[in-house]
Amino acid sequence: MCGIAGFIDFKNRSTEDVLSEMAAALSHRGPDGQGTYFQQLQYAQLGLGHRRLSIIDLSHAADQPMHYDGLHIIFNGEIYNYNEIRDQLIQKGHQFQTHSDTEVILHAWREWGEQAIEQWHGMFAIALFDERSNELICIRDRAGVKPFYYYWKDDTFLFGSELKSLIAHPAFIKQIDRDAVASYLQYGYIAHPNCIYSNTYKLPAGHLLRLELDLKLVNTVQYWNVYDHYNKPKLQIDLPEAIEETEKILEKAFQFRMVADVPVGVFLSGGYDSTCVTALLQKNSTERIKTFTIGTTDNKLDEAPFAKQIADQLCTDHTEYYCTPKEALDIIPGLPYYYDEPFADSSAIPTMLVSRMARQNVTVALSADAGDEIFAGYNRYDYIFRYGRKINALPRPVRQLAVAAMSGISSKRIPYWRNQPNFHSRYDKLKNILADPSPSELLKNLNQVFNDKEIEELFANHVTELNTSHNSSELLNMDQDPLAYMMAIDYQTYMVDDILQKVDRATMAVSLEGREPFLDQDIIEWAAQLPSSYKYYEGQKKYILKQIVHKYIPKEIMERPKMGFGIPVDNWLSHELKDLVEEHLSEASLKLHGLFNVQEVRNIVSDFLNGRKEKHLKVWYLLMFQMWYKQWM
Repeated sequence: MCGIAGFIDFKNRSTEDVLSEMAAALSHRGPDGQGTYFQQLQYAQLGLGHRRLSIIDLSHAADQPMHYDGLHIIFNGEIYNYNEIRDQLIQKGHQFQTHSDTEVILHAWREWGEQAIEQWHGMFAIALFDERSNELICIRDRAGVKPFYYYWKDDTFLFGSELKSLIAHPAFIKQIDRDAVASYLQYGYIAHPNCIYSNTYKLPAGHLLRLELDLKLVNTVQYWNVYDHYNKPKLQIDLPEAIEETEKILEKAFQFRMVADVPVGVFLSGGYDSTCVTALLQKNSTERIKTFTIGTTDNKLDEAPFAKQIADQLCTDHTEYYCTPKEALDIIPGLPYYYDEPFADSSAIPTMLVSRMARQNVTVALSADAGDEIFAGYNRYDYIFRYGRKINALPRPVRQLAVAAMSGISSKRIPYWRNQPNFHSRYDKLKNILADPSPSELLKNLNQVFNDKEIEELFANHVTELNTSHNSSELLNMDQDPLAYMMAIDYQTYMVDDILQKVDRATMAVSLEGREPFLDQDIIEWAAQLPSSYKYYEGQKKYILKQIVHKYIPKEIMERPKMGFGIPVDNWLSHELKDLVEEHLSEASLKLHGLFNVQEVRNIVSDFLNGRKEKHLKVWYLLMFQMWYKQWM
């Protein structure tokens, strides 16, 4: 894993020093070396910058940028099956100078062109300049594990692993995109392809971008789409066979993620996903797998003891660390630097803590994200199955009548219930769900913190049009398989823009390579074709995965309420972080950008501090935005 940055400058105003500064902005991603390639082309200047974290082939021969037969590459990530591809290329007469996967990518591209991507199992963000076709090719992996940002304005194309590398170029204009702010306020992250800055984008997962220098033309194409696999006929196998085959596919994919020339470990939270990864890896290893768990001194919010119990059961080489509330709080001021566009997922705090601990022992750590999206593990799927269908079964006139009645009665006027935690927000969510109980709207209402109306009221000058719906035009029929529909949306949105961004920044902040074993294409494609009834079986979420885990860990150890690493944001905001709230959400601070209606923000803060605890996430989202603004604007 590394950091990449570069440019195509048609105005010829860039320099090698600027390129070096762009790469240096990513030094935390690659402390083992920096390389640059600067070239004056016929139509423009080309700059490729790289920061290296050495994982495979630690020699300097594997440094980047790397060059072969008119191709110039910078690459962030890993191709886990590169040895198999290398063998194929050797049979075709290719000769290699290194044992790195980067060189394999170069030769594969020259041999097969775009079709080479079909063979790459891994995580990758690639920038490849081809002298023959005079074009820059940028590629992001199927799941979006590795980030890729780009800026295209005034004949200047900038790109990089993080926004901070783009900002280092003097041509970059920092202008806030108001629709991106609206997206952030709704979900706590900015949905791709948008970025916080205008004219700046995230290359979507499974996409390839071409910049043709002759035409100054940028176009993107999708080379892989998860919806294609959800739309295929479901596999005609019985449940026991599905469990057995799933385990085999998981084992193979997990083993791929152990390929490295440096120490590798696993984040073990004690939940089903991380236990599955650990159990299957330990089963096939002659050495004790290194596992890492972060705990908290507040035992009410802690799963670390269960993780220790599982580690003992599997005989791993386990390391755990119990942090104090102060250690967790001390992470917060640094969040805006590493998450260089607004980001409000508070689980970034324990992720950074466990990454810091693991980095003292290993250079690569396997996470267990995406099990919920692939095997149906979220509670919201439960809610939609239990209640969504019942609401949808109500005759439309009955639902319309209920919505009209609720619209005429403010939640504040309902006795007793108005003082219950979260009642007001739940009242509004129920009203919206009654109005449209489709799976996409159910997901939206369950996930959002600020709804459309609240966002419009929050902006000082109303956004002319809010586009906050998930793009579902390509999806399967939602009525036919609502669970598959919801998992596909989560895979393409929440997982990519929240979960994977969170893990990438947290691990890279300490120069730790994070790998995502559940996001192997074979697992994703297989799971998409499994009947949804096998994943959500007789009211049990993640049924197949649970049956696999129970082969290695007794059910009585695993079956317990899910807690995770508890972040008491509501308590912190009214106590330890209260001064920070008052500083960043003050009238003076809010007027620095003029984006928000100051009185609306102050009302939210006042309501929260006066006991409306259900507003804590609204305060947290606003605080994280303001801290980001101070850091980067």
